[in-house]
Amino acid sequence: MKKSLVLAMAMALGVSATAFAANPFSDVPAGHWAYASVAKLAAAGIVDGYPDGTFKGDNLMTRYEMAQIVAKAYAKGAIGADDKLMAEFADELDNLGVRVAKLEKKADNVKITGQDRFGYKDIESRDYGVKYKWNESELRTRLYLSGAINDDWSYGAMLPNSQILNTNAEESTTKFRRAFVTGNIGDAKITAGRQAFTVGHGYVADLSGDALKVDFGNKLKASAFVGRFDTVMYTGGWWGINGVNDKATVYGLVADYPFNDKLYTEFGFYAREGNENNAGGGYREQQIYTAGLGYKFDKNLEIYGEYQKANKTMDEFYYQPTIGAGDDGWAATISYKGAKSTQKGSWGAYATYYDQSTAVILDSISEFEDYFFFPEGMKGYEVGIDYTLAKNIMANVSYYDIDNKDWDAYEDYGGKMIWSSVTFNF
Repeated sequence: MKKSLVLAMAMALGVSATAFAANPFSDVPAGHWAYASVAKLAAAGIVDGYPDGTFKGDNLMTRYEMAQIVAKAYAKGAIGADDKLMAEFADELDNLGVRVAKLEKKADNVKITGQDRFGYKDIESRDYGVKYKWNESELRTRLYLSGAINDDWSYGAMLPNSQILNTNAEESTTKFRRAFVTGNIGDAKITAGRQAFTVGHGYVADLSGDALKVDFGNKLKASAFVGRFDTVMYTGGWWGINGVNDKATVYGLVADYPFNDKLYTEFGFYAREGNENNAGGGYREQQIYTAGLGYKFDKNLEIYGEYQKANKTMDEFYYQPTIGAGDDGWAATISYKGAKSTQKGSWGAYATYYDQSTAVILDSISEFEDYFFFPEGMKGYEVGIDYTLAKNIMANVSYYDIDNKDWDAYEDYGGKMIWSSVTFNF
């Protein structure tokens, strides 16, 4: 590109400088057609010329020289971050240290990422002491959409689809399971809309629904939330304890406080509103309080334990005298390292132990709740390992062995599951 064309383009951008600025280049005399333009650009600091004091307007420019002019024009405010010149010379500008994050947001305001997960589950359940075995192959696809609304707010959404491959079951319906906006108001981060999040360490609540969540605090970090969520209910039926998924209004507050870079504590409060008119007899309002303590031995090894206490036992909560197992529980997790999607060969392992009454569980993070029935609570463990096979390809194997916490009539009630999966992130 000749410099004469660059001058014409630069002047079209409206570079402002005095028209009577002195021309510093010896090869552009006062009578030259480009004199005024060169003088303005030189006065604005956009062009420098050569060390010998010449401009050499007839020479061809390299892309790097052009990128220098664009960078200076951007720094002086002569062009904006969304200008086409910024897009054309983005690589060179990065090498020059000119950041184009705003340009990237504008050029690609809708970002689409996703996951394909192939999973296999080998399941054994014990129902009143009778064993049942089956397996399940699944393909789960998730598409994530995100983008900027302005400098402070962004949006996000998720479209899922799951198919059970080894049955003739009809494919699941694809619909927006998440659609939310998030942004900052003062020092608080607001997330509003259909969303999914784990509260605390997930022993009490791993929630999905329409909600408002507020994250705030620096050293003392806290999350407050309220919304209508999918939660586990045990109502109705001959025993009064049929397990069903139901929508319920849930609200709460969880706070974390680090004593130092190793030791930290976590406190939580959760409440689920009652439903006196439920067909199975209804349930009273439920309140759960938690206190946990964690310790990070180093950057790889961490342990966390938590005690939970409810304001009612399950028979008081559901008006059912057949449900027991108390009003409290505890759980603990030890984790080592962690697989990173972009780092081939990285890996992590964990083990969790549960001893919880149903009174302190709104909707647990553990996968086994989709396959087993624990009306009084759960007692047992899960272990798992993750490994990154290649960049953005991760493998997982998990094992679950969980029993019903305290079934007076039938003690042998629970299940085991081996779950293996490979996830492709794109």
